[in-house]
Amino acid sequence: MRGGPPGKGGGFGGLGHGGLKPKNEGGASLSRRLVLVGTYPPRRCGLATFAAHLLDAVRGTGLIRDIEVLPVVEEGEGIRQKFLPDYREAARYVNSLPSVTVSLQHEFGIFGGPDGEYVLDFTAELQKPLVTTFHTVLAHPDERKRKIIRLLARKSQMVTVMARRGMEILTSVYGVEREKIAIIPHGVPDPPPITPREAKEMLGVEGRVVIATMGLLNPGKGIEYALEALPPVVEEFPEVIYLVVGETHPGVRRIHGESYRESLLGLVERLGLREHVRFVNSYLGQEELLCYLLATDIYVTPYLGREQITSGTLAYAVGMGKAVVSTPYYHAEELLGGGAGCLVDFRDPEGIARALLQLLRNPHRRHLCEARARMLGRSMRWSLLGSQYARLFLETMEAAPRTTVLRG
Repeated sequence: MRGGPPGKGGGFGGLGHGGLKPKNEGGASLSRRLVLVGTYPPRRCGLATFAAHLLDAVRGTGLIRDIEVLPVVEEGEGIRQKFLPDYREAARYVNSLPSVTVSLQHEFGIFGGPDGEYVLDFTAELQKPLVTTFHTVLAHPDERKRKIIRLLARKSQMVTVMARRGMEILTSVYGVEREKIAIIPHGVPDPPPITPREAKEMLGVEGRVVIATMGLLNPGKGIEYALEALPPVVEEFPEVIYLVVGETHPGVRRIHGESYRESLLGLVERLGLREHVRFVNSYLGQEELLCYLLATDIYVTPYLGREQITSGTLAYAVGMGKAVVSTPYYHAEELLGGGAGCLVDFRDPEGIARALLQLLRNPHRRHLCEARARMLGRSMRWSLLGSQYARLFLETMEAAPRTTVLRG
C-alpha cells in the first residue's frame, strides 16, 4: 500500500471503495468496529461481490455501523496483492483501532505469494480478533495449502464455511476444532419486483424455454458438456435457448486470452446450435443478473471440480426459485439434496440431456423443484444472514482474547 497516515489519501482510511468509509451515524461514538479484508468492488470477482453484500447486510442490522474495507487490489489504494510489506502494514493499522473484529475473506488466488501465502504475514502481525470465511476448502490439499489453512484457522477465533461438507473437511483434514466453526449459507438477495414473463420480454427471449449458466467464464465451468447435451433437447423442444452469461475470468483472459470462449463458439457451430445458444460476454451487475435468473426456466452448473464448496451463482439460482441441473460438486450436493434439482455425473453430456428432458417433459416435476428451491432460498436471504454474521462478529469481539487449539 502506498504511504501516508489513515484518512490522508494514502493509507487505509477513506479508501473510497464502495463508499465504505468508517462512519459514525448521529455523531455518537461507536465502540464496535468491523474491518473486512479481501477483494471488493470495483474488482470483478465473486468474492468481491460476496464481500459487498455481506457488509450491506451487516450494516442493515444496525448492530455494527462502523465498517471499513481493506481491499486486496492488483494496483491502486489498498493492500497491493503482490507487495508483501502491505500485509504487515495493514495489520499494524488494524492493531491501532479500538474494539475491532476482522473479517478475512479467504481464497487462495486473491492474495500474493505462492498459493496466496502472503496473507499469513497479515495474520502473524494481527493482534485483533479474527473471523475467517473460507471460500475454498480442499479435501486433498498439497502441503503448502494445508499449512496455510491450518495457520489461518489457528489464528482465527472463529471460522465460517457455507456448507456442512466444509466443516467436515476442516475438522478431518486440517484438525480444526468443530466448536470454532460456524456454518452460514451463501447469501442471496431478495427477488426483484418483476415476473419471469416480464424478465424474458426485457431480455428478448419471450416465448423461449431458457436454460442458463452464469458467472465468470473459465475452463472449469464445463460449458462444453452442457453444449454437447443440447442437440437431443432442442430436437424435442425447439423453443429452447441456452444463455451463457458472463465475461471471461480476468485471470484466465490475462494468460490465455479468449481461447476458451472461442472454443465454445466453435463447438456451437459444429453442433448446429447457433439459433439455440446465446453468449452474453459482459460482467453483470446484480440487477441485470437477477433479471437473467428470473427469465431462466432451468439453471445448469456443469462444473468439473468436485471440491467446489461454494458457488454464488448456484445459490442465487436456488434463491430465485429455479430448478437446477448440476454436477455433484460439494455445494450442489448439499443445496440440491432436498429436491431442488437433479444431479448428474461429471463430464456427462448424455446425463445432462436426460435431466433436462425429464424436467421439460414433466412440468409438474419442474414446478416441484422450483417450490423446494424457493423454500430453501427464503432461509438464505441476506436480510436474515446479516444478523447471523453481525452476532458472530460481536461475540468474537467480546470473547477475545481466547486460547484456541489445533489438533494434529
